[in-house]
Parts: sequence; structure tokens; C-alpha cells
Amino acid sequence: MDGYAIRAGDAPGTLRVVGHAAAGLPATIPVGRGEAIGIATGGVVPDGADAVVPIEHVRTSDNSVEIGSDVAPGANVRPRGGDVQAGAEVVPAGVRLGAAHLGALAAAGVATVECGRRPLVRILTTGTELRSPGEPLAAGQIYESNAVMLAASLGASGAVVECLPSVPDDEDAHRAAIGRGLEADVLVTSGGVSVGPHDLVRRIEREAGVEEVFWGVAMRPGKPLSFGLRGRTLVFGLPGNPVSSLVSAMLFVRPALLALQGMTAPGPHWAFGTLGRSVRRPAARDDLLRARCSVTDSGITLEPVTGQESHMIARTSTADALVYVPRGDGELVAGAAARYLRLD
Repeated sequence: MDGYAIRAGDAPGTLRVVGHAAAGLPATIPVGRGEAIGIATGGVVPDGADAVVPIEHVRTSDNSVEIGSDVAPGANVRPRGGDVQAGAEVVPAGVRLGAAHLGALAAAGVATVECGRRPLVRILTTGTELRSPGEPLAAGQIYESNAVMLAASLGASGAVVECLPSVPDDEDAHRAAIGRGLEADVLVTSGGVSVGPHDLVRRIEREAGVEEVFWGVAMRPGKPLSFGLRGRTLVFGLPGNPVSSLVSAMLFVRPALLALQGMTAPGPHWAFGTLGRSVRRPAARDDLLRARCSVTDSGITLEPVTGQESHMIARTSTADALVYVPRGDGELVAGAAARYLRLD
């Protein structure tokens, strides 16, 4: 603080001011018994002084300062190494750098750090029925919404995202697009991963050398999720329904992208709240309900929104949380504890 550097044992009393210590300069005048040195915030505490009295707590006259109360040793002094000591770890490996991390590194004099490379992700949406937003729709057609949605979600995880043009349900178109997608670190497809006659993605990926690790997850929405590998390329096949695609990306793709960048605990990281109303537990699959969070005296209350079908992305846009409801019998009653993820 701006004030006077003193020997704490000299207070209370009237002290002679013998100099001034400015920020950014070495302290050249020591403080003796009965003496004080004016000091600016950030100034080096002079030898002999062990406390600083704020300027608003003293009375000054000529070259003296009057201190009216006791002062504790160390008052308003930042000890050297009080935040971090020489040789100590400032930021551990495996964390995602945020504002505080960058500030800490700069404060420690670290000009550069070694970071995980941002993975290149290519997104491919499939379906003859898809048209770009803004184009006129013919009978049986819908607007393609998953690419921009997934790009926003995955880009927030640090990935470099490229959206490939949507492809119709045609084998040659699929082969060309999937081949290009497999040149990236991560290929994320949307649609065409189920078992219908027009679901071509998994078969054509196998032809391209993708080794499927799993297909199908016991959750709702997002059951027909697939995951495979070709060399070092991760291949995620997301369902075509928008909410299924978003939920799958949050639970599976985003943690993988963070892990690729070196994060040691990539998540997903669940928080805890309480249900605002009772919900039925599904018998065979875990449920991810879209809900709104509200802050109450007891914490976060989670209120499921109306419209939980996997195509209802407009309803999902009114939610800000995914509530995990484990499979089982009966229901989770209002007021029960529940895990949730924030929707971004």
C-alpha cells in the first residue's frame, strides 16, 4: 500500500521521515529506530523495516509522521516467495490453460510454454434430405443443422474445425468425403450410423480401413453412436438427430479432443444439483434430460424442459444443462440429488 515503511516496534509514536521508496527501484536507505520511509505500492521494503502503515492511517507534518496505534510486524508487506517460491511448479502439465494460468506464468517470467497441438477435426453430415439453411426446401427435405452446432461445440474444446460439404446417401459420395475426413486427426460424421439401407457410413469406413471399437451406447439420446480408429485418426459416428448428435459430442468427442491436447482429466466433469420435479428412470438406457438451472438458497435446481425427443433441437436451445438419469426402476423424486453437465 502507499504509506510509510517502519519498524513495527516504533508504533505508536512520531517518526522522522528520512526518504522515499518508489516502485520499480531498489531501496537504498535503511530504516533506523524512530525513522520511517515513504513507500509506494509495489516498492521494495527498505532494510530495517518490517511493516507498512497506509497513508490514510497516519498524520504528517513537515518531515515527520504520527502513528496513533500499534502496528503488527509484517503488516501490508508482501513477503518474497509468498505466492510461489523459486523452483516450485507454477502450472502443472496436463491442464487446459486459462486466464489465471497465463497470468501466473507471466508473473513467474515464463515467456513460452510447450502445449498440446490443437487437433484438426473434420465434420461430415450425411443425408439426401439435407439442405443448407437459407436454401428453399422441397418436399421431404430439412435444413442441415448439425454441422454448425458441432463445430461450435468442438471448437470450444480447442479443436481446429473444418466442415465438409454434406453428402447424399450415395456410396461414391460417401467414399470421397470420408476419405478426405480421414486425413484429419479426428473425423466426426453425423447420420448414417444405424442399420437402415441408406446408412452407409460404418460400412464405407470399414472399407477405408477404419477399425470399429464399438457401436451402440446404452443411453438416450445417442444410442447408435460409433467409434473407431484408422492409424492415429479417431473416428466418431454420431446419430443424425440433432439432440443425439449434440449429446454424443459432449459426452464422447469433446473429452477425446481435450485428451489429444494433453489434458490429464478431460472429463466430462459432472456437477451436482437437485431435481425440480420427479422424473421416471428408463429401464434399459441411461437418460440425458435437457433442463434449466436455477440458483436457490439450497444450490442448483434442475427443471427438465418440455419436449425431450431427440429431434427437438429448438426445445433444447431453451435448456442449459444435461441431467443424468441412470437406468433402473421407479423414478427420481423431486428434490433428489442429480448429476448434470452444463450445455454451452
